Amino acid sequence: MKRILLIQTAFLGDVILATPLIAELKRLFPKSEISVLVKKGNETLLENNPHIHEVFTFEKSKGKYTEVIRLVRDFRKCQFDLAINLHRFGSSGLITMLSGAKKTIGFAKNPFSFAYSKRLPHAIGEGTHEVARNLSLIKEFGAVELRRPELYPSQANMDKVKSFNEGPFFCFAPASVWFTKQLPVEKWIELAQRKSTEGTVYLLGGKQDYDLCEQIRTSVPNRQIINLCGELNLLESAALMSSATRNFVNDSGPLHIASAMNAPVTAFFCSTIPEFGFGPLSDDSTILQVEEKLSCRPCGLHGHASCPKGDFQCGLAIDLSHE
Repeated sequence: MKRILLIQTAFLGDVILATPLIAELKRLFPKSEISVLVKKGNETLLENNPHIHEVFTFEKSKGKYTEVIRLVRDFRKCQFDLAINLHRFGSSGLITMLSGAKKTIGFAKNPFSFAYSKRLPHAIGEGTHEVARNLSLIKEFGAVELRRPELYPSQANMDKVKSFNEGPFFCFAPASVWFTKQLPVEKWIELAQRKSTEGTVYLLGGKQDYDLCEQIRTSVPNRQIINLCGELNLLESAALMSSATRNFVNDSGPLHIASAMNAPVTAFFCSTIPEFGFGPLSDDSTILQVEEKLSCRPCGLHGHASCPKGDFQCGLAIDLSHE
């Protein structure tokens, strides 16, 4: 294999969970050039990755099919020996099918998988980790069954957060794209009250998460709680999380950042469950979820904008007393 294309155009967490497959491909085919296609905005996650030759971006705002045509033209020029699609939706399947690669592999859930050279099942709910599902696509080449994701903060990224690494500190990432994946804000406030007596609490997220984190910060006055939303990029956040006394995250992207840095982490699972296969892979990791068996949980693979039942017991009933 001289030239390999990997496609993962889903969320940032999915891109992080694709990095073990990238590393395995490079181990198995050390002389290969590995290119990766991700959604615009996620390419920064792959900066400094020594296994990657080139990163392409899918910019949906320019028009889905305009981008498909552009990328197919580019990929046909590359003459890939192998194209692997981890994404399970139509546009990525179409790109894979038309890429011109000599061999194409992906999951059978993709509507264009009928045109792949090889397609495999993607079963969610029986406990197999997403990393293992991804690696199963290259099992025929001798891939391992599971390995930790990888991110590569630069020295500049490390220097940016160096001043924060004084004394014990905790990183909180309280936001998620899906509301019912978020530990309720009152629970974050409860946790902040406790952990801020043990060290500094840094609140992480994008600019869009600032107000949520500010609500947490102002609810616990006269403590060292610092809102860093919008101030750190993804790899700078990864660098900070790698040195934290402990990280507290939802079932969301920051969970996988912690895994990639092998950082100590506690992950909260509200409407989703670890059996979906997106749990932490750090050596020091804990999962907290409601102890009572709820008939409504899980209420979906991704979550919802609000609790379908209106009581959000899967979040509010999580016990933080031992944290």
